Amino acid sequence: MCLGIPGRIVSADDASGLLMGTVDFGGVAREVCLAYVPEARAGDYVIVHVGFAISLVDEAEARRTLEVLGAMGDVLERELAGGAGAAP
Repeated sequence: MCLGIPGRIVSADDASGLLMGTVDFGGVAREVCLAYVPEARAGDYVIVHVGFAISLVDEAEARRTLEVLGAMGDVLERELAGGAGAAP
């Protein structure tokens, strides 16, 4: 299963013409492509699917979603463990 998971952008930079950023998913950080949300800045919350931020989301909604995923056991950890865009 692949989920769109909310996370907070910690930092963003231009990597050879491609907007990339580090996104924190409740303590797990991953490198994510931000090209689909060029308006996103550090501190913003985004929905990430297979290593790409696909939309902005407000903080309250992001926290509610992370709580639901947390209640489902290790779903979040499994999704972040080996997904595309995962940082080593």
